[in-house]
Amino acid sequence: QVQVVESGGGLVQPGGSLRLSCTVSGNIFSIYAMGWHRQAPGKERELVGGTTKGGGPNYADSVKGRFTISRDNAKNTVYLQMNSLKPEDAGVYYCNAEVFAGAMGRGTYWGQGTQVTVSS
Repeated sequence: QVQVVESGGGLVQPGGSLRLSCTVSGNIFSIYAMGWHRQAPGKERELVGGTTKGGGPNYADSVKGRFTISRDNAKNTVYLQMNSLKPEDAGVYYCNAEVFAGAMGRGTYWGQGTQVTVSS
């Protein structure tokens, strides 16, 4: 069993900042990639960015220079620091992790999502 849990969402004014966290737990042998997606109402889920174990992060063009992804391998946790937030950044943010979970093999697991609202 693998669990992916996000936290840190909330309401922020335009121009403000939020930091999301995502922790993976369970029967984990290794975590390869971890990343963030988001979904606004009426829109498809889109990639925000991600990071591979030992590799640098990559970002969607829409968030480059404003968002930063970091990873703590010892804690099986990935962070998303969001600065200079815009109303169009609002949505449900989902974390996903590509995990090798022993007998269950390698697979991608998703969290339940955390809501980010950007409004004055």
